[in-house]
Amino acid sequence: MELNRRTVIAGAAAAGIAATTLGTGTAQAASGGKKPVKELFGKLADGTKVYRWSLENGGTRLKVLNWGGVVQGLEIPDRRGHYANVSLGFDNIEDYVAKTPYFGALIGRYGNRIAKGQFTLDGKTYQLSVNDGVNSLHGGTQGFDKHIWDVEPFTKGSDVGLVLHYTSIDGEMGYPGTLKAKVTYTLTKHGDWRIDYEATTDKATVVNLTSHVYWNLAGEGSGTIEDHELSIAAGRYTPTDTGLIPTGELAKVAGTPFDFRKTKTVGRDIRDGHVQQVQAKGYDHNWVLDKGITAKPEHVATLRDPRSGRTLKIATDQPGLQFYSGNFLDGTLTGTGGKTYRQGDALCLETQHFPDSPNHANFPSTVLRPGQTYRTTTVHTFGC
Repeated sequence: MELNRRTVIAGAAAAGIAATTLGTGTAQAASGGKKPVKELFGKLADGTKVYRWSLENGGTRLKVLNWGGVVQGLEIPDRRGHYANVSLGFDNIEDYVAKTPYFGALIGRYGNRIAKGQFTLDGKTYQLSVNDGVNSLHGGTQGFDKHIWDVEPFTKGSDVGLVLHYTSIDGEMGYPGTLKAKVTYTLTKHGDWRIDYEATTDKATVVNLTSHVYWNLAGEGSGTIEDHELSIAAGRYTPTDTGLIPTGELAKVAGTPFDFRKTKTVGRDIRDGHVQQVQAKGYDHNWVLDKGITAKPEHVATLRDPRSGRTLKIATDQPGLQFYSGNFLDGTLTGTGGKTYRQGDALCLETQHFPDSPNHANFPSTVLRPGQTYRTTTVHTFGC
């Protein structure tokens, strides 16, 4: 039986688990979340202060930096009520600036890859910043993850959260138009983490915002996620070339290691030798969600750690989901818990439009024009 957050907290209390184990989760289930707390996290080389906001509601604890909108920590209880930080990250700003492979970051102006850093819009070709070989990845060398965001904390009814703002000027990283981005992080009374993205522009541009949290539901630094169980509601995926750029094909997952329509462990087929896995050193692909683009978020994926019992369910209105199995973690990074991160120690599930969409007419459009508002929502529901 899968339990939701309220059941876990109530059951733990009935079983006599100490309040120190659950923190203030029991009280919050009834009375709503705490007001967000702000503290100094560090300083950039130029003296700019980096702050961390701590939020707690419905048994979920979330820590967010104004640097890149980074989720620096996300703690949830297991089946016994014991908390663990289930997202990879660092305990200092210096590592985020110099080393991070997008740990917990807000990604923009365009999540994922654009081939050769080029696209043509309304007859004009734009050259973007390239930072992944000849390609542009996650917005270029100075994407949204490498800027200070304005942060406004809020409490609204039983919800708590943060509203983050960043304005990307015309020409930044080669993108046309001044883009005003607004991202809202909300912790609900049930402990769900909701992300609402908005953006407007003064010139036609492309936009694809996402969140790049690295998940390990057993706890960061605890080892491999190959025994995690995963399901993805997608009958197709987008194969890539050797540079991990989509070929344009929408290939069926049936009969391949990419079939997660029925729950299986991440590691079951990861070494099958499929050419797509060899190129990516594992999974690093976009799944074409069966539901397509929807007016409201719909459930698309479930991740479960059998050891702790923790589960993560993802709902989105987006047409794609990038599943990345932590292939390029190489043991050179030390995380918040003092442990090094090695290949396969975490995975990402990034809700999105498809990679390289501006260069594929058969992919859903990512064009945003003046007078339009980009809006998308992703909801993370935790349980055990």
